[in-house]
Amino acid sequence: MVYLSRIYTKSGDGGETGLGDGTRVPKDHTRVEAYGQVDELNAALGLLGAYCPAMPEAALVRDIQNDLFDVGADLCVPPAAGEEPGQALRVTAAQAERLEKAIDRLNAGLKPLTSFVLPGGTPAAAWLHLARTVCRRAERAVVTLARAEPVNPQVVVYLNRLSDLLFVLGRVANDGGRADVLWVPGANRGG
Repeated sequence: MVYLSRIYTKSGDGGETGLGDGTRVPKDHTRVEAYGQVDELNAALGLLGAYCPAMPEAALVRDIQNDLFDVGADLCVPPAAGEEPGQALRVTAAQAERLEKAIDRLNAGLKPLTSFVLPGGTPAAAWLHLARTVCRRAERAVVTLARAEPVNPQVVVYLNRLSDLLFVLGRVANDGGRADVLWVPGANRGG
């Protein structure tokens, strides 16, 4: 249960913040950067919902936003040596598997691509493509963190699957892929 009675504590005024286990680290620590990127991704999905409330799969996107808080909580508490299952909130394989099922279900109704898709199309598709790129950045930040410190490997799996799902959702939001704008290699080279 989360209980917030005060929003500001002044404890970060010196450029440090507290992790979920109580450890104090600089605000630019790779762990803080990783969960900060996940928070930005969640905010991008919030904008998608605010600007495109009738978008396809709105309930799925809300579920993903909830999962992203799980991802942030997982990253905020460094895995302890000998940590028992259930001791800390950790992302599970089942969460990524749920995304895989959604990808398979949604992609089944789309025509195969003959080129890369330019980000854009409908407003919902454009927001989804932006969220996809933020997701990839968050994934890179987690991989960077994992090279230096222990990280639950399911976090990387989840973010990798999520970026794929956001791409598929972008196509779904583009009238089932019919409004996708395809890349034309070399189209503007002249000659």
